[in-house]
Amino acid sequence: MVDTPARDVRIACCQIQPDVDSPESGAARARDALSAAIDGHAQIVVLPELCNSGYVFRSTYEARATAVPADGTLLAGWAEEAARGDAIVIGGFCELAEDGEIFNSAAIVGREGVLAVYRKLHLWDQEQRWFARGEQPAPVVQTRHGRVGLGICYDIEFPELTRGLALGGADLIVLPANWPHDGRDPPMLRSLAVTTAYLNRVFIAVCDRAGSERGLEFQGGSVIAAPDGSVLAVAGAGAHSETLIADCELQLARDKGNGPNNDAFADRRPEHYM
Repeated sequence: MVDTPARDVRIACCQIQPDVDSPESGAARARDALSAAIDGHAQIVVLPELCNSGYVFRSTYEARATAVPADGTLLAGWAEEAARGDAIVIGGFCELAEDGEIFNSAAIVGREGVLAVYRKLHLWDQEQRWFARGEQPAPVVQTRHGRVGLGICYDIEFPELTRGLALGGADLIVLPANWPHDGRDPPMLRSLAVTTAYLNRVFIAVCDRAGSERGLEFQGGSVIAAPDGSVLAVAGAGAHSETLIADCELQLARDKGNGPNNDAFADRRPEHYM
């Protein structure tokens, strides 16, 4: 992998409210938030899971009606915005594959177009009714702003996946999300994001969605965390639309030191693990 010069990278998580009853409105809301973040000099902009479609479908037909191809106008529009600020855009979308399958996917998009598409490996609850399971590993992508690992929402509950991304060289692990409200303070999944950052000595950016949909209340738990487990930006109480901003020196994630005599990765003894 090519090294990235040491410098701060501005990360923005755009916690917006997609709209299952009006996918066009949700997609426009995502682009507006993306555009505003780039106007604010964000270099990595993250959008929620399924930001073009909403989440609480009533039928396979409804899910299919919102699905779009990775080479279509949705991601092309993200690339246009990325080019305005030499930014990287990462967001979740309802994907129509060439073979007609529907996937809960996320894309990394730059000025040159789509850099990677990841199809969610771990489907949560009703997602299994609408989406096919992804079959390819979660990717780590070298971008001009750093090495980005990609997962989606429920994936964070599988430490094998996030550790794999960290071992694959990710400086930053990004997860578009639609976290249901869990009634805890702080939310359990926010705590999990911070713990994942600490255990893997990487930056973590989770971009949750706002609002409620067809009776399901979402957490609005977006968070950006540092390799030492500190919280750099966190969404306010209540699932409101807002944009989190944090300036991160991503190369700090390449130092896995854990005190003067230890290294979080070099100290591993995988030959002795079950």
